[in-house]
Amino acid sequence: MRFTLGEIPVPMVFATHRIIRDCNGEFAALFGFVREDLIDQSFSRLYPALADFVRTGQMWRSHLPGGQVYYDERIMEGAGGHRFWCRVNGRSRHGTDPFAEALYCFEPMSRPVSEATITGRQRQILALVAQGKTNAAIAAEIGLSQRTVEAHRLRMMRQVGVRNTAELIAWFFAP
Repeated sequence: MRFTLGEIPVPMVFATHRIIRDCNGEFAALFGFVREDLIDQSFSRLYPALADFVRTGQMWRSHLPGGQVYYDERIMEGAGGHRFWCRVNGRSRHGTDPFAEALYCFEPMSRPVSEATITGRQRQILALVAQGKTNAAIAAEIGLSQRTVEAHRLRMMRQVGVRNTAELIAWFFAP
């Protein structure tokens, strides 16, 4: 049995070099668009900031080659500036260039987007902490030193007024 992208009932998108080449209605609706508004558009228009788009691309480039499946959790931005958390799973069809042809599945999450001012890098680290990853694993995944990851975590805890990682994660998941 075969299905077309439009028949799949979860938000999915096919992209080449981070340009949306095809997507289903569920993907477009998740971002508040109609499908035609997104075809042949850069994924960058769906991120809160260009820096988030670049940082995510660097992370995926190092973890997605050779047909591997990779996922992360991140804040995306839909039509009208609506921001939301989602889990993104992706797989590349190209052995050496992970962005040549890739299929992505987006899963919206009920996690609220906090109004606290934390940087894009801090959001990235916090999402990885919430996944249960250690400082060493986070550092290896995003290409920073373990000490830099620790400094980001400490800065976040001070910014949001919590005393430890458990409270930081609870703050992260709070409605």
